[in-house]
Amino acid sequence: MKTPPPHDAAPSIIRLPRPPKAVVFDLDGTLIDSEALVLEAYMAAADRHGIPFTHGQFLSLVGRHRQHSEMKMREYFGQAFPLEEFYATVGEFVGDKHAPLKPGVAALLDRLEASATPFALATSSGPGWVEKHFRAHDFTRRFRSVITREDVTHGKPHPEPYLKASTMLGHRPGDVLAIEDSPTGVASAHAAGLMTIMIPDLIQPDDETRARVIHVGKSLEDVLGLLD
Repeated sequence: MKTPPPHDAAPSIIRLPRPPKAVVFDLDGTLIDSEALVLEAYMAAADRHGIPFTHGQFLSLVGRHRQHSEMKMREYFGQAFPLEEFYATVGEFVGDKHAPLKPGVAALLDRLEASATPFALATSSGPGWVEKHFRAHDFTRRFRSVITREDVTHGKPHPEPYLKASTMLGHRPGDVLAIEDSPTGVASAHAAGLMTIMIPDLIQPDDETRARVIHVGKSLEDVLGLLD
């Protein structure tokens, strides 16, 4: 008689520390699948400007505020690099295209609205990019407040974006859930004291990032399960 193989240990059940009274979302890579679109535009702009821009260099900019990105670009290509011309070229290649929603966005927003749980946005992107995607996906009427890079003095990974979003929602940070896709955003939300979930996009979490989150999920559909 064969001995049955040992059973794997039962998976641990992930629960939020407390029911969230509000939720703050990141935008790029979290709500919209924009990173590939922006990467393509950066690479095209780099080719036009004759610079050897790499995928790794692009990843160093993901989730960061504009000042950090400018600093890194000058670090890579010199102080004389024509940044404004480069960013204008990136905008030209993006054009009027907008990024599609990530899987699970519609269902999650519907669930939050059904439970009267308000939600806000905290993004490192500028207001023009946000407005374009809010129009495309009919988000304007749904989000209680929006914090862009122009609404803060210190961008991610500083806690200011998430602290300001929590204040706008009218709840203390510990009662607010943050949903992020990048280590930079996770660091910001964690430092602000929010319960934080990461749904990775281009960058997988390292041990330090994992220690800052309640859960690393595969898609926003995982968040629905946690809310249940």
